[in-house]
Amino acid sequence: MFKVGADGLAESSPKVILVLLNWNGWKDTLECLESIFHLDYSNYQVIVCDNDSSDESLEHICAWADGYRHAECSNPHLASLSTPPVRKPISYTRLTRIEAESHKAESKLAGLTLIQTGGNLGFAAGNNIGLRFALNDGCDFVWLLNNDTVIRPDSLNHLISKSLASKEECMCGSTVFYYHAPDTVQVLAGASYNSKTGVSTPIEENKLIPLSDLARVVSAEEVENKLECLIGASMFVPRSFLIKVGLLAEEYFLYSEENDWAERGTRMGYKIAYAPLSVVYHKLGSSTKSTLSARSRSFTSDYHQTRSRLIFTQKFYPAQLTWVRLTLILGGVKRLLWGKPKHALMQWKMAIKPYIREKL
Repeated sequence: MFKVGADGLAESSPKVILVLLNWNGWKDTLECLESIFHLDYSNYQVIVCDNDSSDESLEHICAWADGYRHAECSNPHLASLSTPPVRKPISYTRLTRIEAESHKAESKLAGLTLIQTGGNLGFAAGNNIGLRFALNDGCDFVWLLNNDTVIRPDSLNHLISKSLASKEECMCGSTVFYYHAPDTVQVLAGASYNSKTGVSTPIEENKLIPLSDLARVVSAEEVENKLECLIGASMFVPRSFLIKVGLLAEEYFLYSEENDWAERGTRMGYKIAYAPLSVVYHKLGSSTKSTLSARSRSFTSDYHQTRSRLIFTQKFYPAQLTWVRLTLILGGVKRLLWGKPKHALMQWKMAIKPYIREKL
């Protein structure tokens, strides 16, 4: 039985497996791994799933673990989260997808497991390989973390403590700051959702909150009253969630996976919780060049956000599909005015298609 002490932190040590997905982003992944191995929590393992990167990512990660390559920090204000480097070598296990999916919990593996997924499977399918591995390896919790993040040493403790203290089974999110503006909130845990437009609104996006003021100015209860999904950059779930709710839905490829997971979870009675002092710094969209602003998104990012928005609506809110399609028509007009005719045409085509399943 896991317990929480008077200071609000866990007295016992459930086994946590962190899952990261890498695709041509080994530099970000190395900095993220350095910050993970600086955690002040000991009972954890790390899985990196590589979606068949073309930049020799796994070789670079192995070189880092062996002590031959250093992680780079591009924001000196956050350097303390990944320096000094943890002692190397770090023992690791390198597996193919077939080997990973045949893994049994009796096998004793290193603290770092590297899995080659064999293709660019997208966010959900790539992470699911790691989630299945975590289940087979006997995890108590899984922390799904974006590879373009760095974390504070106590961030995992706060997620565990919040989850254990909750009266209801829950999935739990973090305070996510911008990596390059570390006093500015990207999102407090996640977002609210408008089913008529199919748009999620990040909670307290771009609000200035110095870290020293976080505990004083942020109310977990107030945030949780607004939360309808977590941001995909940091999602902490118990083993029971993976078993009862299932893994990430793979039909999306990119975006809306977290909405889908939360929707399925809440419909099965899981609460969406928030641990304010679990702090994550996010570089935001390093692989896909995505931003929160539709005006500055790459075409690939805009396409997949649009496609996934429709899939989610078709799946959970079919009665609102006409309204969502109308917002796409208006969105196409905006993109045309922004001088992005290719984006506009994509939105209009998506608005009139009866079914949205195919990918680029």
